[in-house]
Amino acid sequence: MRDAGELLADARTAITPVLRAAVATLGHPLDRMAGYHFGWCDAEGNPQAGAHGKGLRPALTLAAAAACAGSVADTVHAGAAVELLHNFSLVHDDVMDADPLRHGRPTVWRVWGPTNATLLGDALQALAFAVLSDGGVPEHAGAAAIIRLARTTATLCHGQYQDCDFETRPDVSVEDYLSMAAGKTAVLLGCSCALGGLCAGADSRTVAALNTFGRNLGLAFQLVDDAIDIWGDPVVTGKPRYSDLRAHKRSFPIVCALSSGTPEGAELARMYRDPEPMPEADAVRAAELVAAAGGRDRTQQRADQALRAALTSLPAGLASGDLTTLAHVVVQRNR
Repeated sequence: MRDAGELLADARTAITPVLRAAVATLGHPLDRMAGYHFGWCDAEGNPQAGAHGKGLRPALTLAAAAACAGSVADTVHAGAAVELLHNFSLVHDDVMDADPLRHGRPTVWRVWGPTNATLLGDALQALAFAVLSDGGVPEHAGAAAIIRLARTTATLCHGQYQDCDFETRPDVSVEDYLSMAAGKTAVLLGCSCALGGLCAGADSRTVAALNTFGRNLGLAFQLVDDAIDIWGDPVVTGKPRYSDLRAHKRSFPIVCALSSGTPEGAELARMYRDPEPMPEADAVRAAELVAAAGGRDRTQQRADQALRAALTSLPAGLASGDLTTLAHVVVQRNR
């Protein structure tokens, strides 16, 4: 059985030619901006290797297809489509959150400005549908795959709206947060797995189970991501630490702390009432308060619960070894 690193690397290798061919259809400078975002070149267009995403979503698509006896050839375009859609959301998220770095390099909007970055995100979304529509997926899956990706896109955008709305709401509950995460993150992982099943010709019950697996895994992914933002190593993540705290965002550990009824939660709430971004010393203190109020432990517990729900949703008899391997790395990752 291959380990998670091999599964992720193999998926990136499989989808990269499709991604590059799709990006090559963009006019200049959108093609260069996309190449920079994917880590293929520097800001001047010079070839470069190094910075790239994990490729979890296409890896899940290929693993889901393999679990249903599908081939890479029949699934690679679907894997490229979910990666393009994911990166559309990343480029837009960086603009909305004013994030300066991704994978240790200036974000697209920092290099080309927020307007051009927004246009690039729009173009990547369009390419996702083009890749699905150009005959790359089996005929029996084409229409269903496009419909699923379109609905996923709408849900993803609503989840992002909720995430932005939470920044100005003082009353975000744990249930509110989980609903948001289901749209912002979980729905795309569910779609990634479902598309693999569709391309492999799986029956509707199996496709639905794969979608449920991916959605639960996506929730675990988001919760771990929230924890990494506060307690991760910036050298490993390529992002500044405490960005959620600095921006007064309400990620899961923060919401847990604010609603904990503890003295530490009350102190954190007072800090959040200050409209100015937190300086470094205050962010360090806020991270300590979140942990002391139980936010870190509750986040890990809820992520573990989501992982268990994902694994138990897989049908008996499915060749799900690769999916299980990827699921465990989601909860154990540090970037």
